[in-house]
Amino acid sequence: MDSTIFSRGIIEGFFGQQWSWQTRQDYASFLKQNNYQYYIYAPKADRYLRRRWAEPWPATDYANLHQLGQVYQQAQVAWGIGITPFEIHHNFDGQTQKLLDAKIRSINKLQPNILAILFDDMRGDDANIAQIQADVTHRIMEQSTAELFIMCPTYYSTDPVLDRVFGDRPPRYLETLGELLDRAVQVFWTGERVCSSHYSIEHLQAITTQLGRKPYIWDNYPVNDGKNLCKFLHLRPFGESAAHMAEWTAGQAINPMNQAYLSQIPLQALTADVALYAAVCNLCGEAFAEYLVEDVAAFQDEGLDLLSVQEKQRLIDRYNNFQTPYSQEIVNWLRGEYPFDPACLTD
Repeated sequence: MDSTIFSRGIIEGFFGQQWSWQTRQDYASFLKQNNYQYYIYAPKADRYLRRRWAEPWPATDYANLHQLGQVYQQAQVAWGIGITPFEIHHNFDGQTQKLLDAKIRSINKLQPNILAILFDDMRGDDANIAQIQADVTHRIMEQSTAELFIMCPTYYSTDPVLDRVFGDRPPRYLETLGELLDRAVQVFWTGERVCSSHYSIEHLQAITTQLGRKPYIWDNYPVNDGKNLCKFLHLRPFGESAAHMAEWTAGQAINPMNQAYLSQIPLQALTADVALYAAVCNLCGEAFAEYLVEDVAAFQDEGLDLLSVQEKQRLIDRYNNFQTPYSQEIVNWLRGEYPFDPACLTD
């Protein structure tokens, strides 16, 4: 992939219930048909990408990853993996470096086009963190066969919640990263908030100056993995235009909901530039679209806490009439089958 050209794809980078392997495979054709360029596998619940990153994947998981990569290659959609060497900056010694090299060699066999190097959601109040994270990134690049590298800082937003949860960010953290990182490395950024609904030109220009490159937006819409966010379904189209993102950022990686198929509704609306009703019609048919438009306020504005038991049951009965993965995800959500993962700290 050409790192100088704006690209848009999705990153399965949320906490909580993972997608099934079949769902991930199904997404290859959806992304191709809707002009998305890539998919990155980086679920927080995959221990072998995060807290147990130094250990090999179980054989079954590794085989599933290999098959997943083949599906995306056949669909001509770039595919990637996101590794989080958790708090590696606390102990980046010789033994750790050998373990990291071995992990990257294992990932190379999966032939990803993109490798995301993620330092998000971990302690970061270390004066040397920028230097060590740059060193880790460069070591991975030396070992990896991927074509594109995207790094996620520990402080990936100006949102003060990151400092409260993960410790105060070191002075000039972003500027130091920008100076140290190879120019070929893209840098993820979520905006002024962890979950931003808007990216002002002024903000994007300021971050571009700090990083010495345009930010690569990690878009936390429609994701709903937080303690409060999990009570809502984000179905309406994106608030930011595709043209705005293409002009002021290096790319856009969209973090979808735990509900994979319902996430396709706003994802299609973005690239097709259509309203909610049209997107749902395209995916689910007119009858489903009429109901969903009628109920979207209940799903996206009221949420589970404000819906009465009677109203939840009415909606369950309504959507049980449709035998689709979209309707099943609504029913399962109404039944409380997407529990909050307390590992998510930045709702």
